[in-house]
Amino acid sequence: MSHPSGGFGRLDAVDVRVSPHLLASVREAALAGRVPPEPPRTVIGESWRRSLDLGVDPDTGGHDGLISTEEIEHRRQSSALGEVLPVLRDGLVRIADAAWHIMVISDAEGRLLWRDGSVPVRRSADRLGFAEGASWAEHVVGTNAIGTALITRAPLQVHSAEHFVRTHHGWTCAAAPLHDPRDGRLLGVVDISGPAAHVHPAALLLVSAVGRVAEGELRTRHRAAVDRLRSIAAPLLSRVGGQALAVDRNGWTAAVTGMAPPDRVALPASVRAGQTWLPSLGMCWLEPLPGGWLIRMAGPERPPGASRVVLDVSRPRSWAVTVSGAAGSWGQQLSPRHAELLFVLAVHPAGRTAAELADDLFGDPSRTVTVRAEVSRLRRNLAGVLAHRPYRFADGVDVEVVRPRRPRDLLPHSVAPAVLAQRGDAARDAGTDAPPRGGGGPVREDRARTPGRRPRPGSAQGGGRRFRDTP
Repeated sequence: MSHPSGGFGRLDAVDVRVSPHLLASVREAALAGRVPPEPPRTVIGESWRRSLDLGVDPDTGGHDGLISTEEIEHRRQSSALGEVLPVLRDGLVRIADAAWHIMVISDAEGRLLWRDGSVPVRRSADRLGFAEGASWAEHVVGTNAIGTALITRAPLQVHSAEHFVRTHHGWTCAAAPLHDPRDGRLLGVVDISGPAAHVHPAALLLVSAVGRVAEGELRTRHRAAVDRLRSIAAPLLSRVGGQALAVDRNGWTAAVTGMAPPDRVALPASVRAGQTWLPSLGMCWLEPLPGGWLIRMAGPERPPGASRVVLDVSRPRSWAVTVSGAAGSWGQQLSPRHAELLFVLAVHPAGRTAAELADDLFGDPSRTVTVRAEVSRLRRNLAGVLAHRPYRFADGVDVEVVRPRRPRDLLPHSVAPAVLAQRGDAARDAGTDAPPRGGGGPVREDRARTPGRRPRPGSAQGGGRRFRDTP
């Protein structure tokens, strides 16, 4: 989970508890297109712009309807958040209640699944529509701690008139995103909210700390599950000839025989028993185990490498890569950092050195150790797709990037300099940051070269590779 970070505008130095009128005047000027008396925090200003682009009503917000009680219960049962609900309640409810706040937990779509704390505050929240089953996503109610934290994937406090919708200005909220340590997937957000007059300076630190404890509990449970799988798989593997391993449903290795143990094996999005191709292992036979899979190597021969890669970064909170070749296709969800890395490589087909990638991702060319570690993890999962010296997509691979229709929505969590530059370049090329006519769907990019021509450094061409960006 990310930690609270700075780097915002001048209002960071202002005590928001005693400046509601300043916040209101900043919001009013910013939404009207005037120069505000003080610039809003960067994270707030960007969220206001997204809310305006999405057409959220700044006076009343939107309403996406309450999902049914049955749907709420289904989502609760399907979410790993239910496993750590006692941890979140123990860490937050008593304190929230004493401070005239409530604890709220949403799923990754911004739907409120649990709510607890001060009864009078819950009644006030009901009048606002801040109830179980409601959507508090940014595209529905504009800037708020829950919806904006889902976009930025970082802890966030939103106070008073920093909320996009005027009717929310009487509230203060602090939220932290929660991730599944098994696969890095965003599970949802834990939030404490209450009257703006009762804002507590430690609210964001508290909710962030409790969120980290909850993620730690999920990590402990995962280790215990892998240990149980190991106890089941070890006797089976002792009777298997050749190379084989047992992994859990997320690909984490529990036991192995006849080969060096990988930490994790990248599994297809839909795993089925039978013969399949895994990028890091080649052709394999998969057999189900309680809580995981037995993977047997099919033999020393490997099928031809990947011929096509589709990198989909069109959605704000979920990114994926699909690899296709003679053996079939394979897809995987990406972590925020790996999505950034693959995107940067896609827009620099000629390749990037470790120092250049460090500058692209962190603005610091000296962070080559971090870059090499991240690329090494990616190459284990995408064997045959990525090459090195310099880092690039392998020759003969056709690369397609699916971007969001609105340039501002490109990897909205990212503060990587290369991503920020791409957002700005795309917006300038389009002449506007509003969606083009014809809808708000994704954009597929197409940039191709003739094989054999030596690319210019930094050009959109690479030896024997095709880079697509087509609508």
